[in-house]
Amino acid sequence: MLGRMDVRAITGEPLLPRSRKTRAVLAVLALEAPAAISRQRLADLLWSRRGEEQSRGSLRQALHELQESLGEYGRGLLTATRETVSLDTRSIWVDAREVPGMARDRVEALNLLLSEFLSDLDGLDAAFDTWLQQQRRRLRELALDVASARLTSATTPAARAQEARRVLTIDAAQEPVWRILIRSEAEAGDRGAAFAAWEECRRIFAERFRSAPSPETAALAESLRGEVPAPVLMPTRRTAGRGARLGVMPFRVLGNESDEEVSLGLAGEITASLARFRWLVLVDSASVAAARRSEGQTEQLDLDFSLSGSIQRGGDRVRVTLQLTDHRPPEAVVWTERFDRDAADILKLQDEIAAEVVARVDPEILLIEANRAAARPQVDITAYDLLLRAIPAIYRLDRQAYEAAGAMLEEATRLDPDYAPAFAWHAYWYLFLVGQGWARADEEVLAKSEELAARAVSLDPSDAHALAILGHVRAFLHHQIPEAVSLYERALALNPNLPLAWVFSALALSYRGEHEEALHRWERYKRLAPFHPHAFFFDATRLVPLLLLGRHEDVDTAARQVTALHTGFTFPYKVWLSALGHMGRMEDAAKVRGKLLAMEPDFTLAKARERAPFNTVPKDGRPADIEHYIAGLRKAGLA
Repeated sequence: MLGRMDVRAITGEPLLPRSRKTRAVLAVLALEAPAAISRQRLADLLWSRRGEEQSRGSLRQALHELQESLGEYGRGLLTATRETVSLDTRSIWVDAREVPGMARDRVEALNLLLSEFLSDLDGLDAAFDTWLQQQRRRLRELALDVASARLTSATTPAARAQEARRVLTIDAAQEPVWRILIRSEAEAGDRGAAFAAWEECRRIFAERFRSAPSPETAALAESLRGEVPAPVLMPTRRTAGRGARLGVMPFRVLGNESDEEVSLGLAGEITASLARFRWLVLVDSASVAAARRSEGQTEQLDLDFSLSGSIQRGGDRVRVTLQLTDHRPPEAVVWTERFDRDAADILKLQDEIAAEVVARVDPEILLIEANRAAARPQVDITAYDLLLRAIPAIYRLDRQAYEAAGAMLEEATRLDPDYAPAFAWHAYWYLFLVGQGWARADEEVLAKSEELAARAVSLDPSDAHALAILGHVRAFLHHQIPEAVSLYERALALNPNLPLAWVFSALALSYRGEHEEALHRWERYKRLAPFHPHAFFFDATRLVPLLLLGRHEDVDTAARQVTALHTGFTFPYKVWLSALGHMGRMEDAAKVRGKLLAMEPDFTLAKARERAPFNTVPKDGRPADIEHYIAGLRKAGLA
């Protein structure tokens, strides 16, 4: 329940109820178990505006759905009498109950405790919202107590500085902790960091609390002045320390005022979907709407980007026109899109448009942020800045720039050891390092990639991007396909609009022989983001199921398109070469083989067999997938 709600059997099978109110019933029971909860209280929490008889009937329906969702795993778990309902805690594990006790000794548990409790269950009922806020406040106070205890027990200046930052992440108003941070950085020998902490303290107090730090804190900072001057602060506009700050504006309704609800619903759905991309900082849609109604007040939201647009109905069709604006000088519209949909099913319309919008907006913002980070002076560089600078170099696949990207990601994980995206992208870096043939998948590389990806997931278990990368590490590098598929399913449950998760999921299914389903998943990615900036990589994954289905002509056509997007990516040439071998097109095969070996001179049949995680079991009278792949390479002249 820390983050978005999820329910799993011990086997990993998803058991989450479909209805949000049924999930809320389970949440209350799980948090307060084994105590019996009165039916009246549950009804009052979730159906407070209905009459007693109607609310009790809704509760009965929710309990029935809950039993059905839990299936055989729920036998004996739920006890319902005429007046009360209870959950047997002996056979369940609830993170919101167990993690607080682990947080003192494990920083991953403390970070998990800071995730928003039941982040997907707001707005069900005013009474339940009040209960949610009470539980969130309680868990945050627990996290603050734990973080404060860790700070008290820290024995070195570096450790005190790290734990002080953790406390301030929870409650930035704790001025004595700011003084501990400033003093600890100075004692650790880094006066520049001490002054930077002081400036951060001043900025936060001015922006959030409309006040200045006390004279005591100012005197401490002043006392540190000596032979080392305070760092030069660049006069740049505020940017989010760990992500771009984005707001979704209420969409203008052109013509039919009855579409006002569609406008608000679509804006809310897009905001909720974008919030699943963990590196984006989403401003609450209600705050955006309120600021928009107050003339000139949107500037107070301090947005980096805003998404705005209009809705227009014509007969049985609805047209939605959207634009993304970058508010950093010089302000400019950086992306536009138009969607025409059938107006018969408004909820389906909202779901479809929101899914496609977020899948396209996320990479656009990432590219803009990366370009901006590359142009910024390297003053007080952050882990977020380093991450942004590394991402373009990863996809450029120039060897020298690629190695520099690896160094930047390593430094990012050192600067901010709790920043999950830095660890996830560093693991991703290792995937291309092996795939391009720049490193062998030896024990050291396998262990390092696994360590980085697993660390990212432990720091933020609700980061779908990190889960997808861990899945690809398991599938591509370790050939652990069942484990990878399970990770992808969780990633897609957390963020069904993440193109990378659909692509990697398709690959894993093809690795285990489910090629038709793999193509269906690839097509889901293509519907979401048909012009993804990294299409050279994502589109190349389609070649695998096409080859292993024997659709060699389709491989040839698709490979020509993919390699035209990026000539330096080795993966598509390998699959293409195998298809050409099977078709007996030796002249074309010789050209492709020459390009491949120019980039990866030591690529051999033995290396191809060792690296490819393809299915090794014959099926339906066909040879095993790995043998089909290798046979094509051999026919194409690879030794």
